[in-house]
Amino acid sequence: MQLTQAEGSALWLSLQVGLWSVAFTAVPGVLCGWWLARHEFRGKSLVNALVHAPMVLPPVVVGYALLYLLGRQGPIGAWLDRIGVQLTFTLGAAVVAAAAMGFPLLVRSVRLAVELVDPRLEQAAATLGASPARVFRTVTLPLAMPGVLTGLVLCFARSLGEFGATIIFAGNLEGETRTLPLALFTALQSPEGDALAARLALISFTLSFLALLASEWIARWVAGRQGRA
Repeated sequence: MQLTQAEGSALWLSLQVGLWSVAFTAVPGVLCGWWLARHEFRGKSLVNALVHAPMVLPPVVVGYALLYLLGRQGPIGAWLDRIGVQLTFTLGAAVVAAAAMGFPLLVRSVRLAVELVDPRLEQAAATLGASPARVFRTVTLPLAMPGVLTGLVLCFARSLGEFGATIIFAGNLEGETRTLPLALFTALQSPEGDALAARLALISFTLSFLALLASEWIARWVAGRQGRA
């Protein structure tokens, strides 16, 4: 299927947003999921609710919150503006919006995977002199890897389909922030955009479906390697 310039641009921007959002959320998402799985502290339920709030909030609410915090007049955005960094209505804003929506999926996958790791294995490694960081790196993380990889792929897939938070925080600028969902929305506003909308919907479905298949395959592959080991 030959892509038009508009389709190619939207596809390329979507892939960039998805990959960058995964890159930015990978480390904090894994650490947050591990922390919630292995530590008890006062206010844990509140922290857990805040982390997972984007999963249940309307995406436009998340976009508005990002615009309020990171906009030029916001508490964080004003500081960024003073050092010459402007996020709103840029590709960076689209990445931040996608990362905010995908982060809870990564955290939840990691947390569930870590909770399935037998704590006695970690305790045994600690009694042999391994530091907490080494226990995490050599015991917990390898055993939880299927969940970690699944969470990363789900975060990527969620980023591909992000619309509400993106259009509020990043806008709908062709060639800059118009990802596949925004391009589909724009096509639907045109009287003659049905064919383009259908093609964009097919591209979006294909990418998301392949990402979900990849998450299943990766999880089974890693679990198989661990079983053979």
